[in-house]
Amino acid sequence: MFPVRRLLATLTLWFAPQRLRAEGVTPDYRFSLANERTFLAWIRTALALVAGGIAVDQFLTGMRWGARTAIAVTLLAGGAACAVRAVNHWVRCERAMRRGEDLPVSRFPALLGAATALAALLVVLAVVLGRAG
Repeated sequence: MFPVRRLLATLTLWFAPQRLRAEGVTPDYRFSLANERTFLAWIRTALALVAGGIAVDQFLTGMRWGARTAIAVTLLAGGAACAVRAVNHWVRCERAMRRGEDLPVSRFPALLGAATALAALLVVLAVVLGRAG
């Protein structure tokens, strides 16, 4: 039951960020604005992944349907995960700053980098090996 309550509390902060004011003290605005810029950078990354997924599906029509669809869906899912992670990380960082705690660490950047490199490698292999048709 505890993980469900924790998830609901986190989701509440996502959609009602004014509740963060109840957490500790207001940090220096420069840090909050830097946190927001980081959030926006993650959103741009998510949008780029979504655009890449759409581009693969629409423009690599010479590639086999299965390979094209797998790459497109992977990029689209990565974009969705990146957008959700952006909101979650923004809330976690803002809360940590207000409480005077260390900023939260995340493996997500390494995971995203590895997944992006793998997707690029699969596209290169598909093109080089002639699997495009």
